[in-house]
Amino acid sequence: MTWLIILFALMLVISPVLWLKPSPRQQRVVRLRNAARKAGVDVKLRTPPFHEARGVMPSYRWSYPQQQPGPDFVLVRDAHAADALTPFAHGWRWRIEPLRPLTAEALARLDALLTRLPMDAQLLESHPTALTLWWWESQDAKRFATYLEDFTALRDELAGRPDRPEEHAPLEGPKP
Repeated sequence: MTWLIILFALMLVISPVLWLKPSPRQQRVVRLRNAARKAGVDVKLRTPPFHEARGVMPSYRWSYPQQQPGPDFVLVRDAHAADALTPFAHGWRWRIEPLRPLTAEALARLDALLTRLPMDAQLLESHPTALTLWWWESQDAKRFATYLEDFTALRDELAGRPDRPEEHAPLEGPKP
């Protein structure tokens, strides 16, 4: 009987420690986020730009150089888009289209990237400061690393092409 009481007491001590141990999914997500940060990607949990969004969602941001802002656009996966939105490619629709047409090279890169993204990638947006992917982190760091070069190339292709260039022009001093 004494052994049974000791075993029960030991289980009471050990069980909270086991609850604190991260799950395999949590461990995978931590490795993924750390690898992304090492590659220069800004990873944050923020409220996504969906209508009636509740809670937070992981966002992975590739910043544009400060002197080369990017265009404004939002592409959303068909599952979260109204039929009235303009289709783009491979199950994606424009929620906000860029005001200035994208170059053929940028459109080709964008199209190729969207075809490769996992199904849990919900939204791709660009603002003058960054290119942002909203997704539920279904893949591991090794698989995500295969996207890094494509995102960096797309960011570099879009940099310096703001929708309103006059708003982002550097300030000039008085002319003599």
